[in-house]
Amino acid sequence: MTANALVAELEKTTAIAMASGKPLAERLRMIADQVRELSPEFTDAVEAFVAKLARAEAGGQAPQVGEAMPNFVLPDQHARLVALDALLREGPAVIAFLRGHWCPYCRLATKAVVGIEPEARQLGASFIAITPDRRPFTSTFQKETGAGFPVLTDTDNGYALSLGLAVFLGEELIAALKDIGFDLAPSQGSNAWTLPIPATFVLDRDGVIVARHVDPDYRRRIEAEDVLAAISKAAQAAP
Repeated sequence: MTANALVAELEKTTAIAMASGKPLAERLRMIADQVRELSPEFTDAVEAFVAKLARAEAGGQAPQVGEAMPNFVLPDQHARLVALDALLREGPAVIAFLRGHWCPYCRLATKAVVGIEPEARQLGASFIAITPDRRPFTSTFQKETGAGFPVLTDTDNGYALSLGLAVFLGEELIAALKDIGFDLAPSQGSNAWTLPIPATFVLDRDGVIVARHVDPDYRRRIEAEDVLAAISKAAQAAP
């Protein structure tokens, strides 16, 4: 199977998973199973990479529950600057680090969050997605997922790097990604081949982390219901 055909098949499965009412973990598994079927070699490269990150405890130094999230000022899909401290004046916030518009796991995870967005906003919460993608790729991501919240560009993963969340993919995984038709340079504007470890932080209005999900295995994400429960907890703690 050619790289273009593989990507096309993966997009079909992603669309089916997007429309599914199954829990997020099951939808993510649909993608992982399809990738394994289409390219066992790529899956082997991913497994080796994930195991390497796990041994290094990658992401373990990222901000913990009970700590304050460092402030950021990053541009959104309209090139408008968004600051964390300004968001927190409105209430709790959810910060999600994503790999990019090209990642089906990120799209599925974001689509799940979109489903709880109305309830979360009733609790005064706001959402922010952070990705190394440049515009117009952030706009594409927002449209494809139906997100009603900003998608920010973290150029060269600078903010993610400061939090201990950025990782170099390594030559084996880079080659495997290229073999199946993925090249990050156009969307990132860089040949660094660095990505954030997918992570979600729920903050109270003081910017203190009340829940976090950081997993070096990008195929696993936090369930939207757990995000909503954490938002509710943060809202109840507000003065």
